[in-house]
Amino acid sequence: MGNIFGNLLKSLIGKKEMRILMVGLDAAGKTTILYKLKLGEIVTTIPTIGFNVETVEYKNICFTVWDVGGQDKI
Repeated sequence: MGNIFGNLLKSLIGKKEMRILMVGLDAAGKTTILYKLKLGEIVTTIPTIGFNVETVEYKNICFTVWDVGGQDKI
């Protein structure tokens, strides 16, 4: 019974975790958006080979963002 109340309290005030997969055409700005969210500023990027994974925190939500390269050969 105590576990139910603990889980309810955690869901109300605890940190939520979410995962986002960013996909799109090559040179569409996926990496730029990711680092704008992470750092708060626009950075110069190069084409993504493979993928980038970053954690972005906003209020009580922790996002794990996967940025997948848009080229044919990932």
